[in-house]
Amino acid sequence: MATKAASGRRDDHRGWLRGSPPPRWVRLLPPVLLVAVLVAELVSSVPPDIGFLLGAIPSLAVLSYGPLATAGFGVVVVVLMNIPALHLNHPGNADLLTITFIAVLSVFVSLVRSRRDAHLVTVRSVAEAAQLAVLPPLPERVGPVRCAGLYRPAQRETLVGGDFFEVRDGPFGVRAVMGDVQGHGLSAVGTVASLLGAFRETVLDQRDLEAAAARLERRLVVDSASVDHAELFATALFLEFPPGTDTVRMVSCGHPAPLLLRGAKALELDADPGPPLGLGFFELSPPKVRTVELDPGDRLFMASDGVSESRDAGGAFYPLPERLTSFAEEPSDVLVDHLWEDLVRFCPSIRDDVSVLVLSPRLRGDRNDGDRDTDAGATADSHSESTGG
Repeated sequence: MATKAASGRRDDHRGWLRGSPPPRWVRLLPPVLLVAVLVAELVSSVPPDIGFLLGAIPSLAVLSYGPLATAGFGVVVVVLMNIPALHLNHPGNADLLTITFIAVLSVFVSLVRSRRDAHLVTVRSVAEAAQLAVLPPLPERVGPVRCAGLYRPAQRETLVGGDFFEVRDGPFGVRAVMGDVQGHGLSAVGTVASLLGAFRETVLDQRDLEAAAARLERRLVVDSASVDHAELFATALFLEFPPGTDTVRMVSCGHPAPLLLRGAKALELDADPGPPLGLGFFELSPPKVRTVELDPGDRLFMASDGVSESRDAGGAFYPLPERLTSFAEEPSDVLVDHLWEDLVRFCPSIRDDVSVLVLSPRLRGDRNDGDRDTDAGATADSHSESTGG
């Protein structure tokens, strides 16, 4: 599945008052109001003095129509005002002149809005292309590893924030990284791009996972060396699935530990973390590599601190391992969806970037190619193997 909400399927929560296209009912307001006024005038024995309502029609058209359509509504309104039988201009020429002025002004406003909208569409398209270049869509499978991810930047109108993850296949196996840069939003995108670029290089030319982590540490130190009091750092978690083995190797640089999903259990793996990247302590206290044996059907769950450090109204942290057991036997894409929905219910106001990554490696003992997410039968087979192991 593609990464949700950032570089694949995304949910647009801006609302039409925040820049998204107006809903259908907004476009219906001008013609509905026009018909309502005409019906009221024609069916009433004593024509009501409601001609002033026609002045709102060009103004409403500005919200969702272009200048030509807005001008069309204005012309229709002025023509109707000049039909004596409708009594829409009953008080005199004052109403007609006022509504004519409003119609002309509405056409001008609609022209300005249309050009501004076109400019914003161009700017947004360029911004999305740039951000997707930093964090491209996560493929459904990378080598023998199936992937499912979710990304929710804290800053509105962005696709990338301070969190990042990537899964790449290389000569030394499939490697994955999840990290969290100091800060969030657009201010962190440059650092995220730099670290991801360094990680992609290590997949090709760094045989050891420790050396890959050291490369990102050096990249961050170099980037912040020219800035006084930069205090730039990032946490990161590296996973590696060596070819021909049923193991996963882990290196943690201050990042929350991964969870092993085995059957209905969610087991926290102690990754023996080292210091975060960029603080200059890597050589003094390097992180240690831990190797974990995997059973058929096992999955690795990684999440940023935006998940584990979210709090409810009473200040309690989100109990990730306990909640995850409720979804541990579901397919990875369903698990990701349910976890996000549960997190939103637990903590309605999430102010940090949220990223989740679920990796399902194909092991030598897997009978169904490791694909427990394809259908219900595959899920059942994987579960029986994992509980039997």
